[in-house]
Amino acid sequence: MLCDYFELPDLGTRSGLKKVHSEFNDIYKKLDRAYTSNRDNPRIMGGIVGIWAKMSADAILRDKLFKEGFLARLVPLLDIALTRHVALQALSTVTHHGGFEARRDIAQEAPRLVRLMEEQLDDTKLVELCIVTLAHSVGTTVGSDDKFNMKVIKPSDMRKLLEVTIKCIQNPSASHYMIDHALSLLCCVTLRFPTECKDTPSMLKFLVACLRSTNICARSSAIGALIRLHNSEAELDRPVMDPIKLMATAGRRWPDNLVDDLMDYGFNRCETIVTLTTMREYQNAMMEVVQTGDLRALGRTLASFITRTEYSVGDGAFQMQDPRTGQIKVEDVGLPFVRWRDAPLHCAKALRATGKPADLDAADILEIKHHIMRQSIPDAIEVGQVAMQRNPQLAYAYYPLGLGANDEQGLRGTKKGLKCKQITPFVRNYLLWRAVEHAGNLGISALQEEKGDGKESERGVAFLMSAYEDAKAFIASVPPDSRNLGAMADWLVILTLAIRGPELDADLHELKPIMNKISFADRCATFLGNPPKRTLMRLTRELILRLYPDASKEWADTIARFDSLGSVTNEQLVDAEKAEDDLAVWLENLHMEDGETHVPERCTHPRISTNSIELYRCSWCKNPSAVLRKCGGCGRTRYCDGVCQKSHWSEHKAACKSA
Repeated sequence: MLCDYFELPDLGTRSGLKKVHSEFNDIYKKLDRAYTSNRDNPRIMGGIVGIWAKMSADAILRDKLFKEGFLARLVPLLDIALTRHVALQALSTVTHHGGFEARRDIAQEAPRLVRLMEEQLDDTKLVELCIVTLAHSVGTTVGSDDKFNMKVIKPSDMRKLLEVTIKCIQNPSASHYMIDHALSLLCCVTLRFPTECKDTPSMLKFLVACLRSTNICARSSAIGALIRLHNSEAELDRPVMDPIKLMATAGRRWPDNLVDDLMDYGFNRCETIVTLTTMREYQNAMMEVVQTGDLRALGRTLASFITRTEYSVGDGAFQMQDPRTGQIKVEDVGLPFVRWRDAPLHCAKALRATGKPADLDAADILEIKHHIMRQSIPDAIEVGQVAMQRNPQLAYAYYPLGLGANDEQGLRGTKKGLKCKQITPFVRNYLLWRAVEHAGNLGISALQEEKGDGKESERGVAFLMSAYEDAKAFIASVPPDSRNLGAMADWLVILTLAIRGPELDADLHELKPIMNKISFADRCATFLGNPPKRTLMRLTRELILRLYPDASKEWADTIARFDSLGSVTNEQLVDAEKAEDDLAVWLENLHMEDGETHVPERCTHPRISTNSIELYRCSWCKNPSAVLRKCGGCGRTRYCDGVCQKSHWSEHKAACKSA
């Protein structure tokens, strides 16, 4: 009625919003005068605020309205019973359409919204709108990496917000829409407010209980939140190997509770023994080259060591005793290097001169290791990329990609490397380890960044499935004394909860074999002088398993209701009552093109399954990616690039031609 009275264009169409742009100053002044002169008429005030909220669907108009003081006009309506729902619906609409500054300004009103929820707990619709607004405003503001300011919301206010939100979703009348946005809100705050979250045990139990939801997006979001909770206190897992300490420790009698498993695997194949053996052979090789001066032979030997174990090439020098003083000093023995750490580069140069493919492979391995030893990962990656162009089957060429910080590049490289024919057990296990971490990080991120069409979620599930499969393969193949076994077992526990969720029994007996692996890895690491660190994944795994039994019972009804309501497809409107003074339907309604009505889908986690994940994975190397290319012949298989397509052609040729 007010739109007609003020002769406004149709705010539900693009053309109407364009007219508002051209006449913004006049329209705003007209509406603001009416708002100011009708302060005794809440219905008119609410209607005008609704009009402004409708305009806010346009980002430029939204920013203009906020500069004019739209929020200051809206907030007082929260205190008036007649306009409270209208104001909250307007806030929900404005925050839904985005804009960091607008969301930040609304986030500063969080204490008022929390207080309103406390006072009106029985008003399910009001509570729902408050939680939705808080999720859009506080969640986005707190979750922003580069723009967050602790002044936006105080820790004491955040603690209250968490307590009230948890209390609201425990109400049997809580809708799927409310619980979904509450989960989104709670998942965003764990990084910035870990203390407040830990002081709210019911919140942590809710996140853990979400791991029994049938919605994998909800499970993954909860896991991401629980991981971020420990970000500030976690230790880095970067053990430094001390050769002298390792030799002294490993030379002692091994505990009986370790020996049996090591013997079953094959004692001489265990990581510790392989490392010690390689260290001795390395010393011998360096002594031998003094006699022969043959850098090519040394290079071939060092290349074989490098693909055998991580601690293969150490530092040292040729030392002699001064006959006059008796002092030990570094001696130049006529080789092009004095420090042993410089040997790989000189050997690589000598090997390249032969031009033989095997020597070129060895030279690439040596040069990559040279850069890794100096922490120059970009240079190592560059050498590896040149090497894989020459010989795509050289697995070690993909090794430095796994070390890089770029998860997408690292995952693509490790998955390609795992398909190589020239691969040793050490390199294979290393690539599996890095593939798990890269894919796990990408999967959790993708599932948290879902935009509503389900595509990010499907890709996220593909990432997690890839990490899950590689973690299982790693655990099944590595030596029981592997340094990375504990870390990968932590990942496998968390990935199992994410992928299998409610399939698992309430007592989690399916995880017992993995927990036994963790126990053994901890005892072994402690014996070898590297007791397990309190890493991010370990802290997360321990918290989840500690809370899981109680959380599953306490939140069973809520999670069951969330899953049940989530399968109802007609839950599309904020309120089905469509009361005259609500404006909810009008605010939601939009004509994308004049005459074409569109009601935006609700911003909830989509419900997806794992059935379509192969559509998001390379048919050759199984790399999950958002940018796979279809085969031009059959249009079904997907590939990272031409290299993967060429490698797969011998297997795919018959099916492609028949298609």
